[in-house]
Amino acid sequence: MHVISDRVWAALACPGCGHKLQKEAAGAQCTRCDLLYPLDGNGQLDLRLQKPKTEEVKFTLGVAALPGGFEFMPLQANAAPALDLASLDIPWHLTRTLVSHFPKAKAADALMLDLGCGDGVHRQVAEAFGFEWVGLDYVLPEAPIRGDGHALPFESGSFEFILSIAVLEHIQFPFVMMQEAFRCLQPGGVLIGTVSFMEPFHNDSFYHHSHLATYNTLQNAGFDVSVVSPAPEWQALHAIGAMALFRMAPSWLSRLLVAPLQALHRLWWWLGYAFTRSERASERYRQLSTSGAFTFIAQKPL
Repeated sequence: MHVISDRVWAALACPGCGHKLQKEAAGAQCTRCDLLYPLDGNGQLDLRLQKPKTEEVKFTLGVAALPGGFEFMPLQANAAPALDLASLDIPWHLTRTLVSHFPKAKAADALMLDLGCGDGVHRQVAEAFGFEWVGLDYVLPEAPIRGDGHALPFESGSFEFILSIAVLEHIQFPFVMMQEAFRCLQPGGVLIGTVSFMEPFHNDSFYHHSHLATYNTLQNAGFDVSVVSPAPEWQALHAIGAMALFRMAPSWLSRLLVAPLQALHRLWWWLGYAFTRSERASERYRQLSTSGAFTFIAQKPL
C-alpha cells in the first residue's frame, strides 16, 4: 500500500497546466483545469498526462558544444562521501563509486525524486542519505506515483536531488525531460543518472546517448555538468552479450562467452596505439567508443 505524505502532496502540481492539485478521496484534482487524477486501491496516484501538451525547447546555435578541457574519464570514488558506505546495501545497477557522489539531505524534510524508479530498488539508499524518497514511474505499480518524465507533476524547485538510472534512453524527447528535471530541482540541487550508449535496443529505447550527446542534453537544459563518464565495467561486448546475444543466460556465462572477443578487442586497440600513438587509438578513446552506458553528474546553478 502506497502512502503519499503531506510533504509530497504539497509539492504536487498538475502535469498539464502546472497549477496546484487538491487532495480528494478519489485522487487529485487540478485547481485550474479541473482534471481529476485517480488514486487506485493500492494508493498509487496516476499523474500521467490526460491530454496532449505542447512543450517548447530552445537551442542556441553557433556556440561551442563543449567547454575547453572537459574530460570524459571513468568515474572515481568520492574521497569524502557524505555518508559512510561500508554498511550500505548497494542495488545491483548502482555502484559504490557512484553512490559515493550522492548528496546528503540539507533539511529534515528534503525530498529526492527517483525518476523512473521501477520497483523502488533505490529507496533504501536514498533514505540513508536523509531524503524522503519520491518514486515516479510511467508504468510499474510499485511506484507511488505514475508520471511522465516529459511533464513532471511537481512544483518547480521541489527537490534537492534527482536520480535517474537507465531512463533517459526510453524518453521520446530527452531534451524535454532534462528541462523538466532542471525545473523541478532547487538551485544547487544535484542530478545523477545513467543513460544507455552501446547497449542493444531494449524496452522501447529511443535515443542511446554518446558522451557528447549526454553532455549536450544536460548543458542545453541549463545544468553545470561535472561528470560524464564511461562505464569500464559495462563495455559494449558485455552489454550486447547479456542483453541480446545470450539474453537470459546467467551474467557469468554471457561474460565468459564474449571474453575471447573482448580480449582480442583490447589487444587490437593496444597494438593500434603502440604503432600510431594516435588519440583515436588510445585507451580513453576506446572506452568512450565502446561503453555500454554513460554516468552523469550535474548541478542546477545557484
